[in-house]
Amino acid sequence: MKNASRFLACFICLLISVNSVVANGEMLLPDSTIAALAQEISGETAKRNLEFLARHHRMRGSRGFHAAAEHIVEQLHAYGLKDARIEQFPADGKIFYGTQRSRPPWDAEFAELWELHDSGTTSERRLRIASWDAMPISLAQDSESGEVTADLVHIGAGTSERDYAVVDVRGKLVLTSSQPEAVVPLAIKAHGAVGIISYAQNQRTAWYGEDENLVRWGHLDTFSPNPTFAFMVSLKQAREFQTRLLRSERVRLKATVRAGKHSGSYEVVTATIPGADPNLRNEEIVFSCHLDHQRPGANDNASGSVAILEVARTFSKLIREQKIAPPARTIRFIWPPEIEGTITYLNARPEIAARIKAAIHMDMVGGGPETKAIFHVTRGPNSLPSFVNDVAEHFGEFVNEQSANFAGGKAADYPLVAPEGGKEPLLAEMAPFSLGSDHQVYTDSSFGIPAIYLNDWPDRYIHTNFDTPANVDPTKLKRAAFIGAASAYFLANAQAAQAGPILRVIQVNSLRRTATMLTRRAVLDQGDAANLVRQHLWYERTLVDSMERFFRLPEVTRSSAKTFLDNLERQVGPMGPASAPQNDHRVVFRRRSDLKGPMTAFGYDYFTDQYKVPREGSIPLLGYRGLRGSGGEYAYEVLNLVDGRRNAQEICDAVSATYGPVPVDMVLEFLNALKEIRVIESVK
Repeated sequence: MKNASRFLACFICLLISVNSVVANGEMLLPDSTIAALAQEISGETAKRNLEFLARHHRMRGSRGFHAAAEHIVEQLHAYGLKDARIEQFPADGKIFYGTQRSRPPWDAEFAELWELHDSGTTSERRLRIASWDAMPISLAQDSESGEVTADLVHIGAGTSERDYAVVDVRGKLVLTSSQPEAVVPLAIKAHGAVGIISYAQNQRTAWYGEDENLVRWGHLDTFSPNPTFAFMVSLKQAREFQTRLLRSERVRLKATVRAGKHSGSYEVVTATIPGADPNLRNEEIVFSCHLDHQRPGANDNASGSVAILEVARTFSKLIREQKIAPPARTIRFIWPPEIEGTITYLNARPEIAARIKAAIHMDMVGGGPETKAIFHVTRGPNSLPSFVNDVAEHFGEFVNEQSANFAGGKAADYPLVAPEGGKEPLLAEMAPFSLGSDHQVYTDSSFGIPAIYLNDWPDRYIHTNFDTPANVDPTKLKRAAFIGAASAYFLANAQAAQAGPILRVIQVNSLRRTATMLTRRAVLDQGDAANLVRQHLWYERTLVDSMERFFRLPEVTRSSAKTFLDNLERQVGPMGPASAPQNDHRVVFRRRSDLKGPMTAFGYDYFTDQYKVPREGSIPLLGYRGLRGSGGEYAYEVLNLVDGRRNAQEICDAVSATYGPVPVDMVLEFLNALKEIRVIESVK
């Protein structure tokens, strides 16, 4: 403990002395470029586009999604991106794109839920509870057509047989606290209910349950053999129903739904700003988002969609006005349905996937003060070290510094404030990797594309009817677009001449990461502490090597990096020997090269479907909770670490350093399950 404290103190002193590259006046882009981007990017222009998108219920392949896609293409053409277009990929429930089983498009024509007043001889309409026309979020996604008049019964969670022990649901509508898809097997199939009313409180945050008026987004299983419909109601409405049912009062409802899946396609909008360097124009930097989500879906994710649209407008205009030079590499913009559209696109366009050097993904980047959102500049997974993430942090810290100075009344050349937006400091958090959006497709090892993830979390209105344009801040949109634009423009032009400045940014961040590592090491036993140090030093060395993805690293830079890293190793050692693999722990695995994508997509889980057993409970790793990670995070990284060289023990050591110690037998069991469904294979 004393040694750890001494090392930690040493690194705190180093951090203070080094401070930051920004504070020392060295930026990765010249001031003229920073000024051009800061002056041109408009939070108001972005928000005007957001207001249009938020009018549409943007489900995959739906009329609402198509209207949003057409708007994006129209704007791109107006902004000068001549190749903007909608690409279509058939989706019928049978076609696979890598690990994504295509989901047929879904649309709704009409849906209403009424409470009826029983007058003895006739029933007459009394109160409309839900309406598709007024609030599309009130109809659960993938609902099918139906028309019933039935009594309402409360089943609580409805996911266990005990929830049905004292209540008869046959021929009735069921009120549940669970997501609709979770109660279908018992409520609909086993016990004969005719429809679902859900008040599921998904996307829990500290504000969960605080606002009883929120109606939350609900889902049914696209591939369920038991088609049904479900309405979503507010917590306030649900409690009113519960109170009356507890008094043995009859609640009679009439539900009418005309909706369902149909033949069609995934639609993906794409456009490019062509690279100007004949030797580099076939390499690409990609801007990613997801265009789909329920209406209004303003922060999630109209905000990311319009932020990258604003970057496209800004680049096109500044290049046309000769305020910045055309990028050396091509910059591509992609607007797909969330996760499933990205998996589809990268599998259907392998020639494009092979050209992508890095991705910048924006998902929820505009939350104003009412949303309680904290902005994150999120790194890629530890299994894929890349300097790309240090570049993003460099510009994120610049915006933090400038916006904080401005808010505090100090001098700030680039406060990045929109005239119609807030003036608060950004206070962006430089965050470790987290799952939950399209970036995890790019960074999956079958693609191996480094990705920057810009995102808000938490957001108390996510997936609700209150995720409205009124809660989106133009200043936040401007700042997110700037961080993305500056990072992309630097990466699009990065060549060997930039190796030195990149290395200095990496080294500053390396000291911060090392200080964090030493703090974590202090609470581990000797073996786990030694493993943490080994994995940390591997990560820092591999970060330097990652520049080779863009250009050949000059020997002077490599020599400087080696000196720094050797000194770092001497400061944090000793490491001790690596774990000696026992028995089956020596086995080495590799991924199938013809199956690309993560195991979990949006609305489809490849592992569960192929393994034929639910993920939770069948494989202990999937339900495991470590010091800093949960089962899904462990599983994602374990698969990412399968590279044809690491054995099971080495994979376990690497993931343990990231998320906390995990038993090697648990890791091996998951690897063998992946082998059983032919995702990976053992190496002879």
